[in-house]
Parts: sequence; structure tokens; C-alpha cells
Amino acid sequence: MCRRLAFAIALAAPLAAQTPELSLRIVSPGEDAYVSGPVMLRALIDPLTRGDLVTQVNFFADGRLVCQIPQGPFECAWDAGPGIKEHHVRAVGLRKDGGRLVDNVHTKGAEFAEHVEVDVVQVTVVVTDRDGRFVNGLGGDAFRLFEDNAPRPITYFAAENIPLDLIVAIDVSSSMSEAMPKVKEAVKRFLAALRPDDRVTLLAFNHNIFTLARREHNASARMRAVDRLAAWGGTALYDVIAKGLDMLGHEQGRRALVVFTDGEDQSSHISEAQVLRRVEASDATVFVIGQGRGARIPSLKEIQNRLAQVSGGRAFQSDKIEQLTSAFGDIVEELSHQYLLGYPPVAIGKQDNAWREIRVEMSDPVKRHRIRARQGYRAGPVTR
Repeated sequence: MCRRLAFAIALAAPLAAQTPELSLRIVSPGEDAYVSGPVMLRALIDPLTRGDLVTQVNFFADGRLVCQIPQGPFECAWDAGPGIKEHHVRAVGLRKDGGRLVDNVHTKGAEFAEHVEVDVVQVTVVVTDRDGRFVNGLGGDAFRLFEDNAPRPITYFAAENIPLDLIVAIDVSSSMSEAMPKVKEAVKRFLAALRPDDRVTLLAFNHNIFTLARREHNASARMRAVDRLAAWGGTALYDVIAKGLDMLGHEQGRRALVVFTDGEDQSSHISEAQVLRRVEASDATVFVIGQGRGARIPSLKEIQNRLAQVSGGRAFQSDKIEQLTSAFGDIVEELSHQYLLGYPPVAIGKQDNAWREIRVEMSDPVKRHRIRARQGYRAGPVTR
């Protein structure tokens, strides 16, 4: 009898060792996400096959109990309130054996600046010939620059090896469900085409904003983040544009925001007029890729075009998801052929909140090249 018991224990020991450790993970909101208004709190038990060992999951937000879920799926609605503020979300799972599983996430706050104080204006410029081919090899003396029709000296010029700080924002609202597999593939191809030293931050957005991968992360981490994308919720297009521009800041170098969306804004806390003023206050280049409703409805196409063009960028619209890879390819090509010009504004420190028009021309008018650049900027006191 003792031998049988010893044999049974010896047989069970390796099986117990192979049983994975039980854990609880909050999947919504994500760490460092930007949340406001109605938010779905979600937690998963890992491994999923052992979820029966958890009798209840309690969600807390900022120290207050939000809900108690007795069985999976472990999720419930929570109102994060107006604005985008910092929050602490905690999930506590109660095990059948009396133990506890705990996970915490901290969301981030956001302040949207509509105006900036300007001491040096940066302008990214793209030059093409009559056939639409990029023109390379130009020097600073190839350009003339004007602010409100007054000529300005070009005090900074760069054409090669310009650092790129890039934010890619991907719409993961519920209407993206069917398109998500192809979107993931196209985004991964886009990321793979960038230079290794390009600094890339990856955001996802629905009615919330999630930081999937920071610019310090390596390329493989960004790819894994793309693979984890799932579609749900509404669309806060204006909020993600404003937040992306704030994250890019105003350091010297090229900065660009690429936004993929398939619909109209439904959930933002700022208006269309406010986000347009935010683009006007930034020296980053904005690219918008509109799919679905965003490619069919004239009013949606108009706002996409306006947001991109005022920054010197472009909007691409297509009702076919297969053309997404081509649009991303055009953006990579354009980013690699940008010139960067810097100049002192007409009135340094003048905070009149007026729109100041920028015009860039070729010094040699015989060369009938086409120029696309930032159309102007709005300078004034910083307001948040």
C-alpha cells in the first residue's frame, strides 16, 4: 500500500510541476492609456482553461469599488468622467483556495494645447518634378521662404539623415472588426519599411487612446503590439490627433503623425475646430488614411484633407482595404524625401493668436518643381 501511494505521488509530481501558474491580467484599459467617459473594464485569467479556479473578480477605480463579477467574462462598465485624467484601476481575483490574484494599471492624463510660443519655425518641404517624382540633392539656397509675404532668412537646413519622430495611430473601433486582419498586416509592413533609427510610437484608439509601444521599444515589440489589436468601442479621432501632436512636441527634427481611421468622430472631447487649431499650432506633418465611411462621405473626406494639408501632409482615401499597403508605402517614400527648413518668425514672442501664412518657393523659377509644405502656423500664449 505504501509503495502504491509513493508511486502515485511520484507520478503526480511532474504533472503538478507542469501546471501553469494562475494569474490575472487587466486588458482594458491598458497601462498608460488615455481614458474618459464610459470605459469597459476587462480582466483575463491566464491560463483561460483554469478560470474556474477564480470565484469572483472585483474592479476598483481610484480606490473605489466599481463592480463585483462572480464569473467570466470578467468585465463591467465604468464612467471615467469628463476630460482625460490619470486613474488607477485595480482588479482583485478571489481564488477557490482562498488566495488572491491582483493586477494594476495606471492611465495617463492629457492636456491639449491649442497655441504655442514660437521662437523658431520649422517647415518640412517635399519637392517633386512635373511627373510627380521626388527631387533630391537640393541645398538650402534652392529655396526662398516667406511669412505673411515678408521674406525670411533660412537659418537651418537639413536634407539627409534627419531624425524622424513618428506616431502611428490605428483606429480599433468596433466597425474595424472585419478589416482588422488586413489592417494589421499593412501596418506591420509599414513599420518594417521605416529606418531602424526612426523613433516610432504606436497608438490605438477607439473612444479611448492606448499606447501600444513607445518610441524606446524595439521593432519586434511594435510588431507584437500590432498582433494584439482587437476592435471594439466608438471613435475619438480628434482626441487622438491632438494627443499625438502633444506627444511629438516641438523638438528640432522631423515629426509626423499617421492616422488610420474608417469613420467619423463620435467620442472626442474636443471639437473639429479645436483639433484644426491644434494642427495649426504644431510643426508636425499629419497624414490621414480614410477607409470605409471616411472614404465615401464628402464631409469626412473634407476634414481629413484639411487636417493633413494645413500641416503639409496628405490625406489618402480608399474604400478598399487592399489599397492600405499602397497608401502606407507612399507615406514612407515621402517621409524619406523631406527637406527641413528653419527660420525666425516675423515677430518673435508676439502672442497675437493670428494665423501666419508660410510660403516656400524655388529660388530658380525656371525649375518648375512642385512644392508641398506647411501652410502656416498659429502662435500665441500656451492655453490648456
